[in-house]
Amino acid sequence: MGNIPAQAAEEITRKATLEHVTPERVREIEAETRHDIMSMVKALSEVSGEAGRYVHLGATSNDIVDTALALQFKTMVDIIERDLDEMISVLADQASRYRATPMMGRTHGQFAIPTTFGFKLAGYLSEMLRHKERVREMRQRLCVGKMSGAIGTGAGFGPKFFQVQEAVMKDLGLRHEEAATQLVCRDRYAEMVFVLSLIVTSCERYATEIRNLQRSEIGEVQEAFDARKQVGSSTMAQKKNPMLSENVSGLARVVRSYLTPQMESMVLWHERDLSNSSAERFIIPHVAVLTDDILHKMTTVLRDLVVNQERMLHNIRSAGGFIMAESVLLALASKGMGRQEAHELVRQAAILAEEKGMDLRTALNQNQEVMALMSGEELDAAMDPTAYLGAAPELTDQVVDQARKVLAA
Repeated sequence: MGNIPAQAAEEITRKATLEHVTPERVREIEAETRHDIMSMVKALSEVSGEAGRYVHLGATSNDIVDTALALQFKTMVDIIERDLDEMISVLADQASRYRATPMMGRTHGQFAIPTTFGFKLAGYLSEMLRHKERVREMRQRLCVGKMSGAIGTGAGFGPKFFQVQEAVMKDLGLRHEEAATQLVCRDRYAEMVFVLSLIVTSCERYATEIRNLQRSEIGEVQEAFDARKQVGSSTMAQKKNPMLSENVSGLARVVRSYLTPQMESMVLWHERDLSNSSAERFIIPHVAVLTDDILHKMTTVLRDLVVNQERMLHNIRSAGGFIMAESVLLALASKGMGRQEAHELVRQAAILAEEKGMDLRTALNQNQEVMALMSGEELDAAMDPTAYLGAAPELTDQVVDQARKVLAA
């Protein structure tokens, strides 16, 4: 652009390597200047000879810091997308495998109606597909640099500022901040921390469900356990603990804890102050690395999960037929009884059965109103939990198909 001599630019380029500008020398200068970027600028200038006077001409520190960070964000997003794709692939396989495997659905911690384990996983899969979409949308807003000087006006680069910034960003494969202050605007970074917090919170949700389903009194799934070598407890030798799921739960809380300071880092004085800088040096690397770690661990848990289908059926049978109350209610309604009347009839039968220690089928069989409308065979059909899975298998198939298409795109 003519701002500096081409020969000087070539010399600076030759000297801009760790062979000439050592971290040790940068640290020596920083101990005196107490300024990280200026230390690097001085170290590069002193080895560049006469060309050194052009180093950093027109630029400000965050032209360098934020643009370098945007390059790191590009790589980070690539890694997170690969992690998401791996989890999506594993969830699709597992959801398809267990698409019609009956298990107990639970609400408020209590038996509800039957569902399938595959449908539960399909819910997780659908959620991860949304996260993949969020990350893809976030990329264009996050991978943004600046080369516009002290407060973003470009004054230090002279009349060819626009060409300078465009050339730099094109060379680096980045977009530029449209109206920078001294910084790339921090709403971009806050969005990143929020999206990654959403992802790890989903992982904690799955981990918490696995931890609950592994409880001794439920026993429907279990984290993989190496019976030859792995130890669950230093004293209770029988223990097989959901350690990875618990690890995911703990680390997800750490990631979320960084959301508040990153949001607060959006609020700076005028064109900028330094209150964001110290916080972001912790927030950004920790959030990125922990999200990658959590996704990897959660994918491992889901891939190697031990699913106890017999225990799932056992828990359904242990419900004493009470989980089929809705099915009976609807069967009575289909026979002409009003929906509200049927609801009250079944509710009273359930209360009586519980008081008398009977199963619901026995209580209903003793009810004259029920038996006046339904035969024993019809009541048995309405009480069959494996026949009351609705469209769970088909819904699972739809989500799995969608995931396969996304992965293949």
